[in-house]
Amino acid sequence: MAKTMATQKSVTPSAQSIAQSARAAQKGGLPPVHLWNPPDCGPIDMRIARDGTWFYMGTPIGRPELVRLFSTILRKDGDEYVLVTPVEKVTITVDDAPFVAVDFNRKGDALVFETNVGDTAVAGPDHPIRVAYDPQTGEPSPYILIRAALEALIDRKSFYRLVETGEEATHAGEQWFGVWSSGVFFPIMRAKDLA
Repeated sequence: MAKTMATQKSVTPSAQSIAQSARAAQKGGLPPVHLWNPPDCGPIDMRIARDGTWFYMGTPIGRPELVRLFSTILRKDGDEYVLVTPVEKVTITVDDAPFVAVDFNRKGDALVFETNVGDTAVAGPDHPIRVAYDPQTGEPSPYILIRAALEALIDRKSFYRLVETGEEATHAGEQWFGVWSSGVFFPIMRAKDLA
């Protein structure tokens, strides 16, 4: 009996067991994952691709409601992404950002982004936009903070639309091209680099 229990404890949880624990912990809204400190069960063969597709054991997870459930128990601990429930924590692989911002709308002076898993974020002081550039290719990768260190990569079509709304403004003593939302200017590139 003791040997069986020890063996069970060393087994990494499955996606199914994590989903069951997550469902049991949900009480409406996002679960308080920042308050949970369960045992670390190590890595699980789950990956979020750059395009936002979730994979389990190399196969895409085809049920949007299951992806949404997993996304609600996602947390970033240092440089690692983990799925956390009150009873277990597993590390997963994230190729770039865990979410993809698939659209945005302007509401008054605010830009409201929607992610591939149904989250929304109003760009502003609590949800900043940043743009990283690939050092070799110069290709931009724009992001918006969704919640608690979890960002969404802004998809290409939305980024092009975002750039169309941009304007020049002084930022950190220099002229920048960027966008305004909720009274905050988010720089995209130096104005001198536009030429």
